[in-house]
Amino acid sequence: MQTYGFKIDFQPIVEVVDTVSIPKMYKVRQKFKKHTGFNFNRKLREELNNKQELLKTLKGKKVCIAAGSRGINNIADVVRQVVDTVKKYGGQPFIIPAMGSHGGATAEGQKNVLKELGIYEENVGAPIISSMDVEYIGSTDEGIPVYTSKDALNADAVILVNRVKPHTSFRGDIESGLVKMCVIGLGKQKGAELCHKMGFYNFADRLKEMARIIMLKVPILLGVALIEDSCDETVDVRVLKSEEFFTVEPELLNKARSLMPKILIDNLDVLIVDELGKDISGDGMDPNITGRFASEYVKGELKVNRIVVLRLTDKTEGNANGIGMADVTTLRVLNQTDFTKGYINSITAAITNTVRLPIVMPNDYLAIKAAIKTSNNLDYSGENCRIVRIKNTLKLENIYISEALLVEVKNNPQLEVVEGPLDFKFDEAGQLLTGW
Repeated sequence: MQTYGFKIDFQPIVEVVDTVSIPKMYKVRQKFKKHTGFNFNRKLREELNNKQELLKTLKGKKVCIAAGSRGINNIADVVRQVVDTVKKYGGQPFIIPAMGSHGGATAEGQKNVLKELGIYEENVGAPIISSMDVEYIGSTDEGIPVYTSKDALNADAVILVNRVKPHTSFRGDIESGLVKMCVIGLGKQKGAELCHKMGFYNFADRLKEMARIIMLKVPILLGVALIEDSCDETVDVRVLKSEEFFTVEPELLNKARSLMPKILIDNLDVLIVDELGKDISGDGMDPNITGRFASEYVKGELKVNRIVVLRLTDKTEGNANGIGMADVTTLRVLNQTDFTKGYINSITAAITNTVRLPIVMPNDYLAIKAAIKTSNNLDYSGENCRIVRIKNTLKLENIYISEALLVEVKNNPQLEVVEGPLDFKFDEAGQLLTGW
């Protein structure tokens, strides 16, 4: 692979941003409601037992189980139980990746994504068949061609497994979930690209129309819908017949939306995000959390002036999709980035701003200072800057806040100061050492 350099002299830039200070910080616990005692394995068994009349039809049939690419908690355990159930009823299960253009839009890349999630034959008990091959099966009223996975099309039955949650780029009664997996997951890169080509206006209605065309051709038997709470724990499992996707999924979406975590402080000068990755969110960092959306059709609740991203997750394997929503990042992120993967995601989704480069600073220390320096307020020193630091948009129970937010935090019963005041510690290379 050919590599490309870029020209920059950091010294004069450092002189400009190093005039501000990073204020005293406090570690704070956000108190979200915990859903204890839920046994997702038992609930899944009950849900599958309720569909045993359909499951009895699987004897001797090839059953395609479609699984997605997000960091869904307990996903491997859920897939394993679905595999075991199919075998119990005499079916012959196999698993395919249903993830649009993820994994670099290659068969091997998507198989590797599933393995990262714990979905591989030795762990879940069924072979993984990964292919990007699709077949044209019809067109929508507005002329959008509909494609679907040949492996799913040629199976005797298909079972989808996915989490239901708010989407990062559009709003509707159907967002991320089983209907979207029908269209974009089973559609592979080609299907996902064509679905996104018209943008996110009326996207939920487009998904439903395309899903109905797919269901006429693809033998979708069931869908396993998972719901997670603000602590990333599974709190509900539903097994739906395909015709129930359109009526039940909106109810599940409302439940999922009500359980989403959030940053419980508003009007921030700077939001520091330690890590970004496709294993965290399709957009690298969930805009439902950061308030910074790539799509014009969604607005966020949180008001943030500057976002700084310090690194990529290991599991994202260089895919920095979403970095364009940051204002400042680090040389480490630039060096970690595999632009091919992010560009394929961006082109497929027809959203280009997610892979634009923010200001690149040589290390964490100067990246944070650049964000403070450029935040639009009258605090020229940085001491009164309103800063929140998070690990990522999935892990929000613990955050760091700057001293300027201390009074608000102490007046909020959902927030508890657990440590501070403290100074962020950095190593000699300027990388942040203060952990979680």
